[in-house]
Amino acid sequence: MTPQLAINYLWFIWFMSWIAAAFWTERTANRPAFGSEILYRVVTLTGAALLFGSVNRSYRGTLGLWSIGPAGNWLLVGLCAGGFLFCWWARLHLGKLWSGWVTKKEGHRVIDTGPYGIVRHPIYTGVIVSAFATAAVKATILAFAGAAIMTLGFWIKARLEENFLREQLGAASYDSYRRRVPMLVPFGPKAA
Repeated sequence: MTPQLAINYLWFIWFMSWIAAAFWTERTANRPAFGSEILYRVVTLTGAALLFGSVNRSYRGTLGLWSIGPAGNWLLVGLCAGGFLFCWWARLHLGKLWSGWVTKKEGHRVIDTGPYGIVRHPIYTGVIVSAFATAAVKATILAFAGAAIMTLGFWIKARLEENFLREQLGAASYDSYRRRVPMLVPFGPKAA
């Protein structure tokens, strides 16, 4: 098995398990206005198309940026797996409050423990880490552009989600959380 094939399997397993787990959630109590999620979905899917549609480095010709060898590529496979493990830790910690959409679930509250004490959006952080590890294995400009555009999509979604949850859960409690915990990068800047 090649590192590229291993990463493809990791993405497939994560995606299929993520879909299966989507049935394990609380009932939705509220959602933002119809259409407010279109921008981040289009941006994220565009990034994914570039990331996964880019030429595999083994067929790169002049498209490849570098070659770090098998050991380096397997380290990146491990980093990709670590990103997905971080996603799953966050998903399990969030429990039935999770949703693939921006929503308020019944019984929703600010979760600030576990991975949510490290970053406010650990699922997005994990996917971003996995996307950049994938781009590094592919080592193409298109793959890195895809990972960067996916990151922009998750940032847009995080901003939408935070504004919505601040309104739904109360400004005081959500703002307190934002001042303590960075958005996407551990030890990064916190909200003012």
